[in-house]
Amino acid sequence: MIRTLVLLFALSVIGTGGVAQVLTGADLLVSERLGEIEGKRVGLVCNHTSRLRDGRHLADVLHGSPGVSLVALFGPEHGIRGDQEGSVADGVDLATGIRVYSLYGSSYAPPANVLDSIDILLFDIQDVGARFYTYISTLGHVMTAAARAGVPLVVLDRPNPIRGISVEGPVRLDSLSSFVGYAPIPVTHGMTVGELAGLYNGEGYLQDRVRARVSVIAMRGWTRSLWFDETGLQWVNPSPNMPSVATATVYPGSCFFEGTNLSEGRGTDRPFEVIGAPWVDTTKVLARLRSLPLEGIAFAGERFVPRQNQPGAVPKQNGVECRGIRLTVTERNRYRPVETGVAMLWAFRASHPREFQWRTASIDRLAGTPALREQLEAGRDPGDIVAAWADQIDRFRAIRLKYLLYE
Repeated sequence: MIRTLVLLFALSVIGTGGVAQVLTGADLLVSERLGEIEGKRVGLVCNHTSRLRDGRHLADVLHGSPGVSLVALFGPEHGIRGDQEGSVADGVDLATGIRVYSLYGSSYAPPANVLDSIDILLFDIQDVGARFYTYISTLGHVMTAAARAGVPLVVLDRPNPIRGISVEGPVRLDSLSSFVGYAPIPVTHGMTVGELAGLYNGEGYLQDRVRARVSVIAMRGWTRSLWFDETGLQWVNPSPNMPSVATATVYPGSCFFEGTNLSEGRGTDRPFEVIGAPWVDTTKVLARLRSLPLEGIAFAGERFVPRQNQPGAVPKQNGVECRGIRLTVTERNRYRPVETGVAMLWAFRASHPREFQWRTASIDRLAGTPALREQLEAGRDPGDIVAAWADQIDRFRAIRLKYLLYE
């Protein structure tokens, strides 16, 4: 059994003003560990979030480092510079002249023949802490390909922006494995990318249960209770509809509305923070939501018009005024996004049983189970639905504990 090696342990370092001065795995690679990849042919899985604390892109830094031979780049959804929508094509990075291979096109994994020309593979991408965000699926496919090629993989760790504490939602069923549900984990897993790499490897979650030669360069200064805006790091939108930590905070629950006919706020300046449709009676929905014992969240009526703001990405209800609700997190350490997402689904559906429609395949993939949809259709109380996950969460927490790298 190939074990995960933690190369650096996170130390608690607090700077002026009470803000942690977190150094990512990429920062530590460049400042302290660059000699370990010198003289080797290096491949880098990266995107526009792959930036050092000083703002430089890791690909640019490695390309300009004497002794480092950066020979291939691998880009996930949105590409290595974050400027692509939809399927990503192979190409050449204009900044470095290095060949780019897509991990979000005809394949989710690096080509075997390309890995044959690489001595070591680096992974450096910022996640947002939700199971259905595709970058952690990319991680699984990259690990599988690296294992089959016999290429060692080093994960350069980054913060979970919504803390490393929240574990919430149903565990994904094996029958609903997909690119928005790579592993059987809850909706919020409370782990970093480096910790997930250990989980994937140690629990046999890679395809055909292969095991990768994976190590992690852990962060310095990050602790599980830190939100991203407490790290001292600059927020770079991980995707076009993830413009802030506030968005990432509500996303694990609001994203469920992608599996319905309501707008989830794409095409507005507050994606996932506004939910609605032209036919919504805001008063009814708000009354139902305010009757529930939800913590750390406030709801208000909202009118908004989704408009296409990206090439190739047409939002639901494009150009049509929607009526709905706005979410405002008031106490984020008490807020439970998935519980809130279930409550919102219940409130909209109960208020509009005729107009509300599921996109059945989508909601089941996002939830990781058909049970959420079926329980709502059966009229179950949202609190009972959430309570039914308790045993799943307890089992996952016990597994997760083995792979945590930070206090």
